[in-house]
Amino acid sequence: MKFACAQSTLLKALNIVSKAVTSRTTIPILKGILIRVTEDGSVIMSASDLDISIEDKFETVEYEPGEVVVQAKLFGDIVRKLPTDIIYMEEKDGNFNIKCSSSEFNIVGSSADEFPSMNVDEYDEKLSFDRDILKDMIRKTVFAASSDESRGVITGVLFELKNGNFNMVALDGFRMAVAREAIKSEYDQNIIIPARTLLEVSKIINESGVEKNTIDVLLSDKRAVFIIGEIKVAVRLLSGDYIDYENILPKESQIRVTLNRTDLIDAVERASLLSRAGKNNLIRVNILDNILEITSESEEGKGREEVMISKDGKDLAIGFNSKYFEDPLKYIEDETVTLLFNTPISPCIIKPVEGNSFEYLVLPVRLLGN
Repeated sequence: MKFACAQSTLLKALNIVSKAVTSRTTIPILKGILIRVTEDGSVIMSASDLDISIEDKFETVEYEPGEVVVQAKLFGDIVRKLPTDIIYMEEKDGNFNIKCSSSEFNIVGSSADEFPSMNVDEYDEKLSFDRDILKDMIRKTVFAASSDESRGVITGVLFELKNGNFNMVALDGFRMAVAREAIKSEYDQNIIIPARTLLEVSKIINESGVEKNTIDVLLSDKRAVFIIGEIKVAVRLLSGDYIDYENILPKESQIRVTLNRTDLIDAVERASLLSRAGKNNLIRVNILDNILEITSESEEGKGREEVMISKDGKDLAIGFNSKYFEDPLKYIEDETVTLLFNTPISPCIIKPVEGNSFEYLVLPVRLLGN
């Protein structure tokens, strides 16, 4: 097997597929990258940690078909240090030769027989998403998934296809994020994708440089494959039933507050400086007439912020973990948002002023006296 390509082309593909390489595995072949040259002169590079598998393809010249697995870290270190010139590579008798300008390396290669295969023919359903919409929905939800690996399905993000709508949901027991979008699909199906691997999918979408506006997703019972131009990302699905999130969302609210999102997030960030100094992240939110007051207190001092609001309903005093209250506001682009409340011990809902494209639920922290 041999081929030649520009250092920049090889490095770009290497940076993409390396996201699936893990050093924690006890399976030696998974520490490598599979390089395969096809009969038509395409180079396919692959890596896998069994939870996520990534494949990228580019065209080459001066090639001979074949395949080899090379140690990912060593190969990556070499390619990154080579000059921006044409790299000539050849595998022969288990040795992988790399030549570029005045540099030459020979590294040990391995057989590709045991390397995991990404067989896209086994998938029976195909969905298509707008690239920017999918990326935005991931950004608006993935942060709310649990990072505790013992929590099962809530370490993942729910992809719900239902009645021509596409909903993404993440929760961790303290907050919940829901993003919604209409989609042309005949399927009603739920899948759960680990948040960690979904973050890698989002990074690859950003780094791919693909101009195509559509991302295709192939589905089977156990895996999903995201097709991003010439890049394929296969992810392992989580098994089990996701929490009935719709029953968690309050059906009505007694207090409705409308305010400027930027003013609110700036006030929360400033007030939380003292709450974090006290290491409890507690902020107190007082809704009084046309003012939303945010106070915080620690051994280091006290803080107070005011935000102008439009309010329907009674006054309310309620406490929040400042991080959980602040996080959703970072991912919303709307200039104005609506906050919905019921009681000091009921969750707060953050929604757009019009429509339901996103919905965030934040559980309160009980204040002394409530």
